[in-house]
Amino acid sequence: MKQIVYTLIALLLFSACTETVSDAKQEANQPHIYPDYLDVTVPVNIAPLCFNMADESAMLIDAVVTDSHGNNLHSQGDEAVDFDIDDWHALLAQNQGDSLSVTVSAKYADGWHTYQPFSISVSPDSIDYGICYRLIAPGYEVWSKMGIYERDLSSFDERALIENTQFQGCVNCHSFNRGNPADMSLHIRGPHGATLLRQNDGPIVAYNTKTDQTLGFCVYPYWHPSGRYIAYSTNATSQLFHSADSNRIEVFDTASDLQVYDVEKNELLLSPIVKQDSIYETFPVFSADGRSLYFCAARALPEDSHQLDSIHYNLYRIGFDPATGTFGDHIETIIDAEAQHKSIAFPRPSYDGRFLCYTLADYGQFSIWHHEADLYLLDLKTGENHPMTMANSDDTESFHNWSTNSRWLVLSSRRDDGLYTRPYFCHVDADGHVSKAFMLPQRNPRRFYRDRFLSFNVPDFIIAPTRFDGNKASRIINDEYRKNFGVRKE
Repeated sequence: MKQIVYTLIALLLFSACTETVSDAKQEANQPHIYPDYLDVTVPVNIAPLCFNMADESAMLIDAVVTDSHGNNLHSQGDEAVDFDIDDWHALLAQNQGDSLSVTVSAKYADGWHTYQPFSISVSPDSIDYGICYRLIAPGYEVWSKMGIYERDLSSFDERALIENTQFQGCVNCHSFNRGNPADMSLHIRGPHGATLLRQNDGPIVAYNTKTDQTLGFCVYPYWHPSGRYIAYSTNATSQLFHSADSNRIEVFDTASDLQVYDVEKNELLLSPIVKQDSIYETFPVFSADGRSLYFCAARALPEDSHQLDSIHYNLYRIGFDPATGTFGDHIETIIDAEAQHKSIAFPRPSYDGRFLCYTLADYGQFSIWHHEADLYLLDLKTGENHPMTMANSDDTESFHNWSTNSRWLVLSSRRDDGLYTRPYFCHVDADGHVSKAFMLPQRNPRRFYRDRFLSFNVPDFIIAPTRFDGNKASRIINDEYRKNFGVRKE
């Protein structure tokens, strides 16, 4: 009896807070909403796709989500629709492999308008627990407050792992072994510079990764699937502003090499074949089986040259023997982007070994400010290579990473406003078909993204909460002790 009373009270409260959609003008077009969630494919465990009307003159927005079985979910708000999270997850779970129909009505000064329904496809392929990213002002040439954060993808929960208010410096280059936070690398720049490593969920150790036989500190980490090795590059970089575009920054290498760190032996593995003065080598990543190393490389510019638009990075591969920690004896060209007057950055092989996603721009390797930059998908089985049209936009697509089941990509894009980088997701099926990308859900997307003047930088999937103690890490960073890397040459 009590439950019936509580249900009636809840219904009365709900009806008192909502307005019935009546005498609505039936529009011939689908609604223009923010973010654009029309006809997207989502994982079965994603947070509710709350949205606003794209124009801000709507006084109320109403949405009804219906499945083919007659179940429905309703939300109404003055700024955004905000679906009940438990009801949302229940509806998605009941419709795996099927689609939902969303009918939107908006109230304006002249009354209600009801738009043609749009669909949301529910993939049975789940997505990982969350993503980890850096939040930073979009300029990159200067920085103030920044931090590394994690976000639960099934809800709206976000927490800081560490922020640079806890020490003096910059945090970047966070990396996990196939999304497993038990193996973690995090780079600190500034007066307390260090690389923090955690292995097998053990204690955090601060390392000095710069040696007298390498260019500088180890950056751009990528874990070997065994967890024994981490591939790094070491880069001497410079930056400048474009004279024709004062809002555009170009970051470029003046030297760069590759190395692999042996976690067990505390040794950097160096080989002259990936450490050539005449070549800029960068962005190393291990293949899914751990027996190859993909990387990007370009011919070095002459010392007196400033023609940055002539730097074109190709995609290469070299063998790697995990039993001995040795490199192969030859480098294989996978994609000759230079022949197309293009440049490749951020190669990322899927963990099932089938695909490799990369960013293609006109030149250089810092594609975040290249409005022409797009994502491409290489089928490692067939050799087919094509743009990811459904995931791309008219603005920048840059950094990206695979989910652990190799069915989802998180990608960095500036399509929203051309300035701030925000995370989007797309589905890639077993045959390489790519779905339309959708923005990371928020409770009130327009208010959230408008009020947060920060870019989401280097998003990566995590399979569980990181259990990272930022206070303990800050004490380690502020301590002077650093463990040095050893070196082994081939």
